[in-house]
Order: sequence, then C-alpha cells, then structure tokens
Amino acid sequence: MDKKMQKQLKKSLEKEKMKLTKDLKSFANKDTEVKGNWLTRFPFFGISRSHDDENAERIEEYENLLSVEHTLELRLKDINNALEKIKNNNYGICEKCKKEIEIKRLKIVPEAKQCLICSKENS
Repeated sequence: MDKKMQKQLKKSLEKEKMKLTKDLKSFANKDTEVKGNWLTRFPFFGISRSHDDENAERIEEYENLLSVEHTLELRLKDINNALEKIKNNNYGICEKCKKEIEIKRLKIVPEAKQCLICSKENS
C-alpha cells in the first residue's frame, strides 16, 4: 500500500473515531478504571412521581443504550487497533493469512483485520 492511500485511510479512521466518541459521549461516560470502556448513564426523564410505566420505559431505554454502547465500543476498539497498526507500519495485513488486505476492502472497512477470503472463511 502506498503512503498516499495509507494517509487517506488513516484520515477516514480518525474521522470515524471522532464520530463514535461523540456518539458515546451523548449517553455514556468514559470508565476511569477500565481503558476503552464506557459506562452508560441511566436516562433521566425529569422529576415526577414514580409510576410503573415510567420506570419500565426508563429501564427499556437503558437496556437499549447498553446495547448501543457495546456495539460502539467494539467498533472504536477496532478503529484504535487499526490506527495503532498504521503507527507501527503493519496496517493492511491480514491477521490470519498475513497477506495484504485488498485496498477495495479497506476503503469500505478501513478497520478490517482480515482479507476478504479469510473473513468469508470465518463467517
């Protein structure tokens, strides 16, 4: 992979990292004890007398946010790993077969860990 393409993919990864971090900050706080972990804030719907319906709604919203948090954390971890690989000059190499990951694939999924063939084998 040439340096120009790597720079372009790095920029794409950094942009996505900023977006994911912003999304996470909208409903979660960084965990000060576990690096890379976020803690979903329990949704606050205003002050009112507790009603079973309102409590159920809050719990459901919280559960949904936990799921979103987990998904975003995993994606952010993959992006951080890809950025670290760029820094260490081993970006774009399949973790399984050790061959170069196709540029076409990296343009679509810049945090890809495996080439298309190895990825399909794992599916």
